[in-house]
Amino acid sequence: MHPRLIRARPSPRPRTRRALLAGTAGALALALAGCAGAPVNQAVGTGRSAGDLPLKPTTAPAGRPVAKADWLLEDEPASLDLDTQGSSAGRVVLTNVCERLYQLRPDMSVRPWLVTKETRPDDRTLVLRLRKGVTFHDGSPMTADDVLWSLKRHADPDMEQGDEFENVAKMATTGPHEITVSFKQPDALFTKALAGDAGLVYHREQVVEAGKDFGTPGHPDACSGPYRLARWKSGDSLTLERYDGYWGRKPLTRRVQFRWASDSALVNALTTGAADGVYAETPNTAAALYGKKGLTQHYGPSTSVLTLIPTERGGLADPKVRRALSLSLDRKGIARSGYGGMVEPWAANVGSGAWGYGRKTFAAAQRKLDALAPASPDADDLARARRLVKEATGKPDGPVVIGTDASQGRTVVANAVRAALQRIGITGRIKTVPTSQFEEFYSSKEARADIDVLVGDWYISKSDPLGFYDNGLSTSSNNWVGFRDKSYDRAVHKALRTLDDAERARLTAGAQREFADAAVWIPVAQVPSVLVLRKGLTGPPASMAYLYYPWAADLGATGARGGKD
Repeated sequence: MHPRLIRARPSPRPRTRRALLAGTAGALALALAGCAGAPVNQAVGTGRSAGDLPLKPTTAPAGRPVAKADWLLEDEPASLDLDTQGSSAGRVVLTNVCERLYQLRPDMSVRPWLVTKETRPDDRTLVLRLRKGVTFHDGSPMTADDVLWSLKRHADPDMEQGDEFENVAKMATTGPHEITVSFKQPDALFTKALAGDAGLVYHREQVVEAGKDFGTPGHPDACSGPYRLARWKSGDSLTLERYDGYWGRKPLTRRVQFRWASDSALVNALTTGAADGVYAETPNTAAALYGKKGLTQHYGPSTSVLTLIPTERGGLADPKVRRALSLSLDRKGIARSGYGGMVEPWAANVGSGAWGYGRKTFAAAQRKLDALAPASPDADDLARARRLVKEATGKPDGPVVIGTDASQGRTVVANAVRAALQRIGITGRIKTVPTSQFEEFYSSKEARADIDVLVGDWYISKSDPLGFYDNGLSTSSNNWVGFRDKSYDRAVHKALRTLDDAERARLTAGAQREFADAAVWIPVAQVPSVLVLRKGLTGPPASMAYLYYPWAADLGATGARGGKD
C-alpha cells in the first residue's frame, strides 16, 4: 500500500484557513446571517453574481519592459527555506528565485523544466535527464550531485516535503547529467511533487555553508532562477533583481521589490498607487479592491475549497444525514454574504485548478455532482433531504454542534449550516472559538471532541484531483467521521499506481463520486486565485500556479513588444 498518498492540507497560506475565511475586517458591509434565507443573486460590495467569476489561467502577455515593480505580500516571509518553513509569502518570492525539476504551468499542467527528458524503463523506475548549461547565481554550474543532494534534503522526514518521498526506494546519480529514482511501487504523482517544493534544486555548497541560517536575511539564495535575491532588510522590504546569466528567457521586469501589508493598509497601498500588484490571499480582500479605479482584477483556477468536515463526535455519523445537509445548504447565499461573490458554489471537495490533465473527464464528473450539492436548494431538494433524514438510522440525539471562529466568512457559513439543519428538522448549535485556537480543530482530536462538523477549507498542492481523495481512505488521519469502504480504498490505491493519465482520470472520477455519495466531507464553494494589478501591467498567471511558477518573469507593461530595459 502507498503509505503517503499526496500532500493535501488546508490552505496554501501561512495564515492558512484563517486567512482564507476570515477576510479583511470591516472591508465590506456584509450581512452575517443574511445567507440563511432565500437564494440571493447579487454579491454585496461587488455587484457580481455569486459564482459569476471568469476563471482564466493567465493574463495577456506583456509587451514592454518595466524597470521596477512594487509588489505586496500580506506577511513578511519568516524564511526562504521552504524545506523548514513552507509559507505562502516565502513561496511567492522564492518561486522567482529558485527552480524546480518540473514546472507547474499557468494552466495547471506540469512539464519537465530542469529535467529535459524523463524515461521509465519499467513502472517502478524513473530516469531524469538534467538540463545542461544551468548556473546558480554565483556562476557555478548545476550538477547532478547538486540535484541529488537537494532531493535527499527534501526527503528528510523532518523536512516539509519528506512525505513526498515515502514511496521512494532509492535515488542515485547514474550519469553526469542523470538521476534515477526507484520506487517501492508505481507512483503516478511523484513528478507532480517535483513541480512543487519537493523538486527545488539548490547549490549544495552554499546551503551547507549557511547551515541553519539558510533562507534568512544576509545569506545567498543558492538558486538558479530568473531572479536573484539582491537585498532583504528584515521588517522593511525584500528585493529581487534579474539574473543576467539565466539560461532561459530574460524577464521584462528588471527589479521586483516586496513589501508587506494587510487589511486596510494593503487596500490603501494599491488604490493610491504605492504598489503595483498583489495576489490577494482572501476573497474579502479581492472584494474590497473590486472596481477600484486604476486597478485590474484577474481570477484564475485554484484547488482551494470551502468545505464542511464532519468529526468523530457523531452528530453527522449517518451518511443520509450528511447528504441531507448538503442538499439543504444555501451555497449561493454563503458566496454572497460571506465572500462578496468572490467564491463559487461548488459540488466537489477540490477546485478546478486540480484539473491539470483530463479536464473533460473531470468537468463532466463535476457536473454530475451538482444534484448532490445544489447552489441554492429548491423545494424538490428540500423534500429529498427530509426523506433522507426520515430514512436515517443514526439521527443525532441532540444539537449538531458547528465549530467555527468569529471571522466574517466562517460566521456566515456556520449560520448557513444551522439554517440548513433547521430546514430538515435538526437543531444546530454554533460553537465559536478564538481564531488563535481554531487551527487546533485540524490537528487535535481532543479539540474536536465537542463539535460535530467543522467550517473548514482545504487545498491540494498538486494539479491532480486524486490528491484530495486520500482523505476518504479508511486509514486516513483526516477521515474523522469514520467512513469505511473497501471498494473506495481499492479504487484510490489503484489510481495512485496508474501512470496512464486517461485511465487515472477515470478512476479518480469514480472515487470522487463515491466520496460525494457518502458526503464524507460536504463541499461549499471553490475559492479562485485572485491577481490584482495596476493598470498598464500584465503578464503573470492568474491561477494558483503563482505559488510554484516564476510569475515575475512574465510581468511587464502592456503594449507592443519592444523598448529598452
